[in-house]
Amino acid sequence: MPRQPRLDVPGALHHIIVRGNNKSAIFSDDQDRTRFLQRLGENITEAKCSVYAWVLMTNHVHILFKSGQKGISTVMRKLLTWYAVYYNHRHKRTGHLFENRYKSILCEEDQYLLALIRYIHLNPVRAGMVKTMEELDRYPWSGHSAVLGKSQSPWMETDYVLLQFNETKRRARNAYRKFVAEGVALGRSPELTGGGLIRSKGGWSNVVSARRRGEREEYDERILGSGDFVNEIFKEAEKKEIRQMKIRRTGKTINNIIKEECAKNRVSQAELQGGSRRKTVSDMRAKIARRSLDELGLSMAEIARHLGVNTSSITRTISKLEKRGGDSYAP
Repeated sequence: MPRQPRLDVPGALHHIIVRGNNKSAIFSDDQDRTRFLQRLGENITEAKCSVYAWVLMTNHVHILFKSGQKGISTVMRKLLTWYAVYYNHRHKRTGHLFENRYKSILCEEDQYLLALIRYIHLNPVRAGMVKTMEELDRYPWSGHSAVLGKSQSPWMETDYVLLQFNETKRRARNAYRKFVAEGVALGRSPELTGGGLIRSKGGWSNVVSARRRGEREEYDERILGSGDFVNEIFKEAEKKEIRQMKIRRTGKTINNIIKEECAKNRVSQAELQGGSRRKTVSDMRAKIARRSLDELGLSMAEIARHLGVNTSSITRTISKLEKRGGDSYAP
């Protein structure tokens, strides 16, 4: 069964899971972790997102954040593309660093925010990377220590997390830590690692009970929440699709964009689509790809086919365009 497209609803709570290709490590040392977090902070701040929890493990990452108006796709693409280039350059390696698709679960905030914060921050304990809560309190590669005020992550919404427990910061931190410690006994909590009807209702027994009562709810494996929440998300996703359809109805296609840019820069389509590395042509490809993403909502693969290059080339090209004026990937 083909995978469904991600649900990228601006202003929604997303649980993001990024894994190394073939479960391989994505961090070799603390410098890698530091650079990843620096870039995450920059992208989150630029996109006006709100991060509530995060953890860096050896071969995967969890991030819980509320997206800004541009959604999650742009933020994650910029972050992962930049980091893959940085990591491969620094460690003199080639090939894919991450799995082809990061996992994105859209979550019902009122019901799951605190449970997800606890689940994410307890990852090092469940993996045996730290043995006690005291060690976790000082663990630098998790948002837990930032919430407790023992480390600095200025791009993380620690005050918002603490306000869920108490208006006084000291009392809030004590209550938060107690809440996290109580989660150790809950184990892996698989219901928090994906969507679907069973997870949304809290277990199979609850689904069975609901069916016996004649209740029916909408569900989706990409969403963690109630049936009403799923319906609301579907409505938002439908609005986004309608906006894209309106753009397409204008008759504009990627071929129109290609012709416009070729005429403007006096470059033939044959040279553009023939793999030329001339700077003017490379810059044109970047602009055509950017416009095709913003104006038409095309996928990287579809853009690459029209420009006569591979998908990874388009991804790198756009990343460089977005990075101009920012820091280099060089370590």
